[in-house]
Amino acid sequence: MLIIGLAIIAAVVAGVAGMKLEQKKHAQQIEQAKQQADKIIENAKSDAQSVKTEVINEGKQRAQEYRASMNEELDSYEADNRTRQSRIDQRNHGIEQTKQRLDQMHTNLAEQQVELDEAKNEIKELTDKQHLLETERKVALQNNAKLSYEAATEQIIDQLKIDLKRDRDVELRYQNDEAKVIAPKMARRIADDAIQRGPVDYPREHVEHSVVLPDKGTKQKLLGRENTNLRYIETLTGVDIVFDRNEPLMLHVVTSDPLRREIARTVIGNLMVTRQINSQTIEQQVETASTNLMTEIRKTGEDVATGLHIGFVHPDEMKILGRLKYRTSYGQNVLNHSIEVAKIAGLLAAEFGLDVQIAKRAGLFHDIGKAIDHDVDGTHVELGVQIAETYGEDERVINSIASHHGDVDVTTPIAHLVAAGDSISGGRPGARSESVEEYINRLRSLEKIARQQQGVKDSFAIQAGREVRVMVDPNKVDDAKNQELSKQIKDQIEDELTYPGKIKVTLIRSFKAVSYVGADKKKKKRRA
Repeated sequence: MLIIGLAIIAAVVAGVAGMKLEQKKHAQQIEQAKQQADKIIENAKSDAQSVKTEVINEGKQRAQEYRASMNEELDSYEADNRTRQSRIDQRNHGIEQTKQRLDQMHTNLAEQQVELDEAKNEIKELTDKQHLLETERKVALQNNAKLSYEAATEQIIDQLKIDLKRDRDVELRYQNDEAKVIAPKMARRIADDAIQRGPVDYPREHVEHSVVLPDKGTKQKLLGRENTNLRYIETLTGVDIVFDRNEPLMLHVVTSDPLRREIARTVIGNLMVTRQINSQTIEQQVETASTNLMTEIRKTGEDVATGLHIGFVHPDEMKILGRLKYRTSYGQNVLNHSIEVAKIAGLLAAEFGLDVQIAKRAGLFHDIGKAIDHDVDGTHVELGVQIAETYGEDERVINSIASHHGDVDVTTPIAHLVAAGDSISGGRPGARSESVEEYINRLRSLEKIARQQQGVKDSFAIQAGREVRVMVDPNKVDDAKNQELSKQIKDQIEDELTYPGKIKVTLIRSFKAVSYVGADKKKKKRRA
């Protein structure tokens, strides 16, 4: 225990001694730090004093420079003020002089105003005196001539009108005589130029198309078992397909609808290429041919409208126009005919100073009704007018369509040009393929059908076969039978003949009762 106590006391003594050493060490460090701090403060004061001296010197120098700059600027302001004051003095002097001149001008104007007032009074006196003299002169003239002023004026005007009318009549007669001499020559020259520059020969297309099959195997595939394939094609396309009796490998596509004819011809040609002929391929080919035909029709209408530069055309109207590519009239392609008429009408309009674009438009659309006359009842003129009105065409275009066959009166010069272009394009040599013999046979067929009816005395085909006039026996045909007979003739023409456009059937029933006065009386006198 004693040992432990001694150890503890030794440890405590050692700790106390160590603490005192540490305190002494810390005191030395504190003293050194104070000495360093005093030294740093000393150095800082020295540096601050030097910086203060530099700043004060620099501030004094800047103040001197700023004072010099301000003095220079003040001197400049003073010079500017002196210059401005000089200018103000000069301006005030000028204003004073101007004021003196204005005062002088005001004085002069006042004097001139007085003179003008005196001149006005003098002029008024002279004017009143002149009016008085004129009145006295008129009265004197009227008294001497025994004629009032109004009557004399009227006589002079009447005489002047007579003289002017005489001069006008002479001039108009001279111009009319000159026009009669020159007009035929000019018309012939203009028409010749239009014919040479307008019409173009195109290959003819007929209503009936023939297709030649390559061999008998293809023919058999096309026919199918019991002609089912051929009948199916006819059903889908709406045409009649007939094989030639003399040439077994040639078939004819017969229909009055040119679009159906073109679809059927395309389908048969494509089936011969594929050589896979069944109901499914037939349906696919008919659908493809119909789609391609509609695309071709639209493209054709766009190309024609763009090529002729006729302005905006409604898309549906361009489709109707494209249908004319597959429409023929007496062997002449209607679209090509319409393009010719448009070019001719445009050339003629340019010669006469008319609207060329409207003339071309009217010429192009004059037969547009033929594109749908197989599907819609009515003449191509009536249908063309309806189409033009539907799509908002110009009144000049509508009148040209309505009047180019003389159905209505012409109300615009462009309609005359379209009618002339239509005659030139349709009547030029080679334009249409119908011969005189075919034309006569067509008219005779119409007359023959009418004459075959019971009670008909005679019949006449007129207007190039567009109308049939039938003379009936009034003793055999009454009014009710007359109406029934016209329907019978119409139905027979539709069943037996192929004809363009519309045919009018007119039945005429004329009944006359005739007796003579005096014939029986003379006979009685002779017998007596």
